[in-house]
Amino acid sequence: MPKKVLLAMSGGVDSSVCAQLLVNQGYQVIGVFMRTGVHGGEDARTERKKGCCSALDAGDARRVADKFDIPFYALDFEAEFGKIMDYFANEYLIGRTPNPCIVCNNWLKFGQLWSYGEMLGVDHIATGHYAKIVHGTDGAQLHRAVDPDKDQSYVLHGLKKKILEKIIFPLGEMKKEQVRELAFASGLSVADKPDSVEICFVPDGDHAKMIKNRMPESNRPGTIVDESGKSLAKHDGIERFTIGQRKGLGFAAGQRKYVLKIVPEENKVVVGEMEGLLSKGLISKGVNWLANIPLNEKIACQAQIRYRHKASQALVIRSGDETAEVEFESSQSAITPGQAVVFYDGNRVLGGGWIEKAV
Repeated sequence: MPKKVLLAMSGGVDSSVCAQLLVNQGYQVIGVFMRTGVHGGEDARTERKKGCCSALDAGDARRVADKFDIPFYALDFEAEFGKIMDYFANEYLIGRTPNPCIVCNNWLKFGQLWSYGEMLGVDHIATGHYAKIVHGTDGAQLHRAVDPDKDQSYVLHGLKKKILEKIIFPLGEMKKEQVRELAFASGLSVADKPDSVEICFVPDGDHAKMIKNRMPESNRPGTIVDESGKSLAKHDGIERFTIGQRKGLGFAAGQRKYVLKIVPEENKVVVGEMEGLLSKGLISKGVNWLANIPLNEKIACQAQIRYRHKASQALVIRSGDETAEVEFESSQSAITPGQAVVFYDGNRVLGGGWIEKAV
């Protein structure tokens, strides 16, 4: 009897090609679209360009499911997704820079969705993420995808090891252009559909407006100061700033200034020269370990501090069950609280957690 796979279908080209690959490999596939209550622009063309959870995306996913004769369901995750939006807003309001994609993967795509899959008695869950599951002597391992430009292992580091055993990433060995080519060759209606690059609940890119609309009582103006404490300008709220930001500071500095620190208790943003962004290490909390890392030993690794950051050589010390200290071989710029640090041994993910502070 073929193994049963629950496939998260977003209506995009990646998950649609996954449906074809899984069917061709003999799996019994069940397609699921996750309704989040978030909608794209009013213009259908805008929605098609930016959406990943709109009504049009649901229609695209259903048509692909029909093409491959896959049972298809749309599940309501609006309440759960609201918690992710609240997390996003709250992080900015306490001076941190959130990463909602990581939280969405942990809570929804490989959390709530897997729980639903268990109810259906599926053997695996699959998504269109670009990453690889490698089965080694110590069980399932998370690895980078073959396509370095599309690799999403960074945002998947929070998956629990027991879940890794159940996951299939059909695109892990493929380049994006190969996925497109296969979609065109198969006559998929979404073959030329653009990728969604924005945060799905901030389709216009204005996260500060989204926070103000969701939490209007949070609007707290403050002051931009230099490193000596001298007032340089007023600002409309610390949620408009992130560590390392240069553009959109709201005042003419005469020379380039960067956000060095955000002080939420004083609604203060500290700016200065680029050199002030450099740090040799960081403290991480909420670490999810995907490899057997001993306590209080320095382990050589490559540490990645942002999604588009090139992982840098470092030493990581597992200082507790869910804490880590990182020492970089060379100073890193704009280590940002609220973002994730992910530890690699070559292509393998050793673990990762939330950046608490730079040191």
